[in-house]
Amino acid sequence: MSILTTLRNFFMRGGAKLGMTKGLNRITDDDRVAIDPSEYLRIQTAKQYYKDDLPPYYYRNSYGQKRHRPLCSLNVTKLAAKRMASIIFDEQCEISLKDSALDGFVNDIISSNHFNLQFEQHLETGIALGGLAARPYVDDQNNIRIAWANADQFYPLRNNTDNISECVFASRTTRVENKQSIYYTLLEFHQWKDSDTYVITNELYRSTSRDVVGNQVPLGTIYPNLQEQVEFNGGVIKKPLFAYFRVPGTNNKDLDSPLGVGIVDNSKNIIDAINRTHDAFVHEVKMGKRRIAVPAEMLRPATTGFGSNSDDQVHPVMFDPDVDVYDAMYGDADNMKIQDLTSDIRADQFKTSIDYFLREFESQIGMSTGTFSFDGQSVKTATEVVSENSTTYQTRSSYLTQVELFLNQLVTAIFEIASTPEFFSDGQPRLSGFDANDDLELSVHFDDGVFIDKDKQRADEMQLVAAGIMPKKEYLMRNFGLSETDADKWLSEVADEQPEMSFNSFEGNQPDDGAD
Repeated sequence: MSILTTLRNFFMRGGAKLGMTKGLNRITDDDRVAIDPSEYLRIQTAKQYYKDDLPPYYYRNSYGQKRHRPLCSLNVTKLAAKRMASIIFDEQCEISLKDSALDGFVNDIISSNHFNLQFEQHLETGIALGGLAARPYVDDQNNIRIAWANADQFYPLRNNTDNISECVFASRTTRVENKQSIYYTLLEFHQWKDSDTYVITNELYRSTSRDVVGNQVPLGTIYPNLQEQVEFNGGVIKKPLFAYFRVPGTNNKDLDSPLGVGIVDNSKNIIDAINRTHDAFVHEVKMGKRRIAVPAEMLRPATTGFGSNSDDQVHPVMFDPDVDVYDAMYGDADNMKIQDLTSDIRADQFKTSIDYFLREFESQIGMSTGTFSFDGQSVKTATEVVSENSTTYQTRSSYLTQVELFLNQLVTAIFEIASTPEFFSDGQPRLSGFDANDDLELSVHFDDGVFIDKDKQRADEMQLVAAGIMPKKEYLMRNFGLSETDADKWLSEVADEQPEMSFNSFEGNQPDDGAD
């Protein structure tokens, strides 16, 4: 730790005792954060729906008493986000660059960070909340890693509705001090001092309340090796060292906000209707259990107390003690009869209602009708799925545009860090000759297997091979996932298995024309 840092920490501690340090209730209270606080209230609501952390259901019982029970919801937010993320990006997707050296470098980093798996998981959350962010960094072993931030951990600074050039990342750590939970919030600011100077600033805040950011404390309190501020001068950094994925579509909640809106924001009423209907159905099933009213005397032997399991030879227990379908009714035992009180469960009505709301939900989020419901009438072929999923396909195309933009930003940031020696403990860059202003020429190969009839595609390409239009090797590589070497090996083995035909063999088989 430098002398300057030690002095700064000393004066900060002194200022904290005098109440002079900076304090924040919310991150949006910082003057540098250029975003309406209501945007993060909206994100928190969407997060509650995604986590299925919903308030209980209140009702009045038959006596007019106000009661509540846990809401038995159908978490369609999680279901829809997971489904959409899986058809947008999965482990089969590939990233490639025209420059072979850059391509090998970035794919090594992607592989070591398990990027495809991580991105699909974080994309699910981003679709639910409206967006996500990622930033590359260098760990203690000088390896380039990728850190992820959910929508509620990313705050734009300088921006317009199309581009975010400055931001702050927020991360929280909880510690127990003197048997009390203490909440530390690290704020990492990414800012442009001017067009050629990129500044990263780290600030640490301490609070005893989960809902309050707290007062600023010395960074070395829990991050002794983290610098408070780093400046990159002379145009060393040309592009932001982070990437932001925004859910496609206009933010109709705040037209001036650069943040995206998730699947909850414009579907909340429909989701509530689905949850209430599902809860009512589950409650009706519970209330519709078998119930038989019997005179109380049948459940109360004369010589024993009510509910007694005592064996009485004169007045034995009439029903199996494990049976719970009998309800004791009081009155004139001579005139009372055993009566079945079981009511019918309106299963068809509830199913129809839930299917109706699900179809409205599908329309709201841009999914094809029947995505989350099944009619049970037939098994659909791949061709039918492709034709019926036209809405889903169009929605997916919009998402892919944003994914490509995000990946371009992230790969550029990775190359920027790899080219900057200040990020590495040995002072040696891992990449040279990269210019962020040049065209990256990045291509993303998405897996379209969901929308392609593979059997029909294979048959069509076989016809091309038979017609001599497609090489056999290309056919094997496309349809069987073979490498070029394995495809050549296949073709060589097939050729070896064919019978050898020579010119002499044809001569020997010539018909006899009768000549001597």
